[in-house]
Amino acid sequence: MQRPFVYNRGNDMREKGRGMTGTYENGIYREGDVRLSDLSGRRRLPVGNDDFLSVVEKSVFVDKSMLIADVLDSGATALLFCRPRRFGKSLNLSMIQRFLEIPSPSDPVARDTAELFEGLAIWDAAGGQYRAHHAVYPVISISLKTAKTDDAAAFLGALAQIVGAEYERHSYVLSGGALSEEQRAYFERVTGGAAEAEEIVSSLEWLSRILTAYHGRRTVVLIDEYDAPVAACYTKPSYHEIVSVLKRWLTGALKGNPMLEFAVLTGVQRISKESIFSDLNNLVVDTPLDVMADERYGFLEEEVDALASYLGVDANLGEAREWYDGYRFGAADVFNPWSVVNFFRSGGVADIYWGNTSSNDVLQGVVESVDPETMRSVFSLMTEGGTVDAPLDLGVSFPDVTTRAGAVWSLLYLAGYLTTDDVAQPNNAGRVRPLRVPNREISEVYRNDIVGRFTGLAGSTRLLSALHRALVDGDAALLAEELESVLLNSASFYDLTSENSYHMLLVGLLFGVPGYGNPASNREAGRGRFDICLAPERAGLPAVTLELKFERGADEARLEALAAAALAQIEARAYDAGATESGAGSLRYGIAFSGKSLAVVVDRRL
Repeated sequence: MQRPFVYNRGNDMREKGRGMTGTYENGIYREGDVRLSDLSGRRRLPVGNDDFLSVVEKSVFVDKSMLIADVLDSGATALLFCRPRRFGKSLNLSMIQRFLEIPSPSDPVARDTAELFEGLAIWDAAGGQYRAHHAVYPVISISLKTAKTDDAAAFLGALAQIVGAEYERHSYVLSGGALSEEQRAYFERVTGGAAEAEEIVSSLEWLSRILTAYHGRRTVVLIDEYDAPVAACYTKPSYHEIVSVLKRWLTGALKGNPMLEFAVLTGVQRISKESIFSDLNNLVVDTPLDVMADERYGFLEEEVDALASYLGVDANLGEAREWYDGYRFGAADVFNPWSVVNFFRSGGVADIYWGNTSSNDVLQGVVESVDPETMRSVFSLMTEGGTVDAPLDLGVSFPDVTTRAGAVWSLLYLAGYLTTDDVAQPNNAGRVRPLRVPNREISEVYRNDIVGRFTGLAGSTRLLSALHRALVDGDAALLAEELESVLLNSASFYDLTSENSYHMLLVGLLFGVPGYGNPASNREAGRGRFDICLAPERAGLPAVTLELKFERGADEARLEALAAAALAQIEARAYDAGATESGAGSLRYGIAFSGKSLAVVVDRRL
């Protein structure tokens, strides 16, 4: 018998928390409407832990328990929550499991969870009516996060192992006479690794039937990261086979199954166009555009303030807002929870936390392979207040990135690299919405990936750094040499067909210049619109303005004349007016291109 967990009911927090603006009692810190559970009283942060029992017993838990009420009140038989990675999907699903589930005698960590939920919002809500759902359902809880493979046979094998472990967690059903001989034999084949492929495909439905037969009550099904296998294989030949298996596995359990009470799934992508859910017309999908559970994923501002107060972190919350706020989910403005927890854990040091946790495949795919117009839009997102106007089709499929115009924006939105304040008509895939980068952290992720791509075009980090130094030093000859090397060795001759193509190339190359912000492009200044401008972020550096010209078939003399005309245009239209206020003056560049030839002239003004 597992020893009961006993939380800290002492008075030590009264001394520790003299700077707190809320109250701490019986393991619960309250500040306004915010509740934080810290039953251990140690103020530990649950970095990388998505198991509800472990988090609540050992760490600070930001109370998101009203998600349970959202699920129960929805009336849905199958509910899918789509949110970016590391926004609390797994922890929330684990919370739902431990609230609803009849503790399994075969689960080594299962226990009576009543005292873990006492003090959380769900326990008190609506006069305590949700307590009637506590610990009364058999629950199937499965995560597909370990089923990431691009091989169909390997996926089926991984699914068999995952399902087998969940069967084993419910092996108590083999005792007594509730199961038929057929059900018992099926159960033992799955747990023993002897099940046939078709039996694995039907294993989710079978387990719901077995649990319902044993308990005499319909089963709740929870599936975490259902889309992880699809994300791992969408460019591979195995894609359609894996999708087919996943579809049949889910549909059998979630559609027309009389043993199902309800199901909750989580994922990043909706993937309806892959036909995974083509037969599940009972599925209710909640995306970041929806309001049903908008406050349950990510941290609200008042939750971040309460965390700072409770932890006693003397941090710049304005900096936290700049770096990690900015997401709009339904009617709620939310922070990235992973980054906020790491921000506080690091003593209030702002850094790239979310962007460094795993591969940014979706964004990297965009930066590396999109057409010039889409890349221009990416560059515009990187300017202050930059937006892209595009429709969001949240049923977009992974292969659509290469076949459907605009699909990339929907994928970037679902993955958390974009957000929008226009959340009206969430199911209207034709509604054009202004999309923006949420915050500084994500802007830095874009910047790093752009720099990475154009480092490749330059040939190496060393060569790109040499180009940047030549630019800031006003060395026109060296800058021309470095640019010519890029044109000769990296840029396709057939891609350089207009001033716009050279413009896009140069803007990309100028991301990451030390001491400067992101390059501004085609912005109004003085008496016109400059081509490219770099504004210094560090004292002692000059402002840099570049004007470009292009002409087919231009010889060396003509290129020099065009470069001089471009330089004169900066002066005539006062593109860099006010730049001398920094004290370091400005650098003006006129650059002319033709094919893989160019000319560069420079003028320094104090």
